Amino acid sequence: MARTGGRPRQIEPADIVRVGRELGLRNLSLNAVAARLGVSSAALYRHVDGRWGLERLVGESLLAELDLRDDLSDGPVPHLLSIALQLRAFMLRHPGLTGYVQTLFPRGEGGRRLLATAAESLTRRGYSTEAGIVLSAAVASVVIGYTATEETQREQAEELDAQRRGVEQALLADARLGAAHRALPTIAPDEYVRMWLGAAIRGFVEAAPPGRPLHEIRAALLAAGEGQ
Repeated sequence: MARTGGRPRQIEPADIVRVGRELGLRNLSLNAVAARLGVSSAALYRHVDGRWGLERLVGESLLAELDLRDDLSDGPVPHLLSIALQLRAFMLRHPGLTGYVQTLFPRGEGGRRLLATAAESLTRRGYSTEAGIVLSAAVASVVIGYTATEETQREQAEELDAQRRGVEQALLADARLGAAHRALPTIAPDEYVRMWLGAAIRGFVEAAPPGRPLHEIRAALLAAGEGQ
């Protein structure tokens, strides 16, 4: 263990959070945090329970800063779309957060606060708490999955752009697909996300309108999945 003045360096959870956030969740590890703090990785175990505990400490500190704006004049669809877009923007500003919430959610108080807030916002729009939790989770699953793809594409942007050009040329040269591909409009990423998230959310709300009990929502979704 590194020493200062002949004594082991003392660290606090706040030090771990600070360094962990500097590293980012994508690059987070016990060894990386310990090296930045000038201590052994074993010293961190006084404050965190291994890798999972480290991720939770740093991840929850980020989620604690996410305050989702709620316009009370919005109905369920525009409200959920606004929340989804805010969540996407926040995750893209914090690389690695998508993986954190996608793996297991909620892991701590930050996540529980968000889930409770999301459910409460839907109870104000006519949903029961349990239906609000289910609907919020469904929307979150879609936006988290899409944002995870966006994050991966950003990480590989330079190589991906070169690959896209090759794919584009092959599509244009394809006798079966070329003409249709030329006719497709160019859509900016933010517009694309808003358009398809909105469509998904409208489908969710049609299956789970305000006031419908959770058991009826489940039955309707099962019937739709079975083609009834």
